[in-house]
Amino acid sequence: MTQKKRDYYEVLGVAKTASADEIKKAYRKLALKHHPDRNPDNKEEAETKFKEASEAYEVLSDNEKRANFDKFGHEGLSGYSSRVSSASVDDIFDSFGDIFSDSVFSEFFASHRTDGRSRSRGVSIRCEIIIEFEEAYHGAKKTIHVRRDELCDRCNGSRKEPGTNAVTCAQCAGLGVLVQTHGFFSMRTTCPRCGGEGKFIESPCTKCRGRGKTPVKRELEITIPAGVENESRLRVAGEGEPSLDGAARGDLYCDIYVKPHALFERIGNDIYCEMNISFIHATLGAEIEVPTLGGKTQMKIPPGTQNAQVFRLKGMGFPQISHQDHGDELVRVFIEMPKKLTKRQDELLKEFAKTDSYTASPRKKEKGFFERLKDFF
Repeated sequence: MTQKKRDYYEVLGVAKTASADEIKKAYRKLALKHHPDRNPDNKEEAETKFKEASEAYEVLSDNEKRANFDKFGHEGLSGYSSRVSSASVDDIFDSFGDIFSDSVFSEFFASHRTDGRSRSRGVSIRCEIIIEFEEAYHGAKKTIHVRRDELCDRCNGSRKEPGTNAVTCAQCAGLGVLVQTHGFFSMRTTCPRCGGEGKFIESPCTKCRGRGKTPVKRELEITIPAGVENESRLRVAGEGEPSLDGAARGDLYCDIYVKPHALFERIGNDIYCEMNISFIHATLGAEIEVPTLGGKTQMKIPPGTQNAQVFRLKGMGFPQISHQDHGDELVRVFIEMPKKLTKRQDELLKEFAKTDSYTASPRKKEKGFFERLKDFF
């Protein structure tokens, strides 16, 4: 049985009127409290709570997502992808790195290593991919070229010339840090002589000039999932740059930009289009052919249809990335009046006018179209 998600404000322990700064502070506090490394006896439960807090922060720190959540609850987020739901703890730190960079997190993780030096993941890189509207609907595979650093094939990332050795720093004895003790307290500082490396390289590699890496160009095939949104970001694990100290590679983050369509506009997972119909169609009813992203389909126009009326074609919108459901297609019809009538048409309409008792009257001011469209949902 699927467990019902908690209210995100309840998860972070903040009021619905909380400011962005209050939400950020609450998340940092919970993230530190529930980090798995701080809960070695109950890592699984801690990771669950850590991710729950991260998911809540991901939504409440985004103005658009927060507004949808406030109005519709969890249902209002169905059209959005999440960076947190399937990410590891390390990936979450990469995504929200700006939040933790100045916090006690950095000290906490460094203290877990006896040599004082934390192993750092490889650098993550980014790229931009522009896709067609139809590719966002159906999904696609795109070949891209990225420039990234790879381990130098001469020194294999050691940064030193093959056959030579690095010299241990005498000031920190190879630890990379200096530890000063004052009573019950100790303070760690980066060794100023070796810059935290613990060693000196006297003979740097002649190919990479002591960098340990060289720039290369790589061709990659990226899978674009069906339903991807404009300006969304895809993470391709392990396709970033390598680490010099044996930690995991960085990731590749692809920013997706969807070209606008000539006929359709996307609204969440729904698509919107406009159709012209004749006043005969509107008056007597008809069945018209309507374009969709999956091909053409028939739509019934009931008798008495009004100008600018909106119809819904169920399941004809964008697929949701997280499951199999689709949005709908919203079709707004405009009644197009004939500019010129035949003699017979003119006679028939005049005959009809004799039986019409309609009287012109002032029209009350209505809501704007997009406000009315919100009511339609």
